Amino acid sequence: MKLALILLGAAIGGPARFVIDQKIRSYTTKPYGIFAVNIIGSFLLGLTFAGSQVGLGLFVLGFAGAFTTWSTFMLDIYLAYESKRYKEAATNLFVSLGIGLLAAWIGLQLAQ
Repeated sequence: MKLALILLGAAIGGPARFVIDQKIRSYTTKPYGIFAVNIIGSFLLGLTFAGSQVGLGLFVLGFAGAFTTWSTFMLDIYLAYESKRYKEAATNLFVSLGIGLLAAWIGLQLAQ
């Protein structure tokens, strides 16, 4: 049952990330779409982390695991660095990590 919940969550989370990222990227060349999904995902992880086993499988491991993306985040930073857009790369790194941690903390606080 747990595997089925993880698969269901991932089947929703992955496409949701793609749609949100593509919609935002239609307005800008900056990686704001990946930033948005990672912040939303961090908040959702914090909000649902201490929940039930159903919530853990469906939302934390499944949905948020497929919705957020470390690899694309790293690629965006690497490509900005390679293009000598050092300020953009550093801003993406530090703002994403800082706001992501804050979002996770807020989610955890709300869940208590």
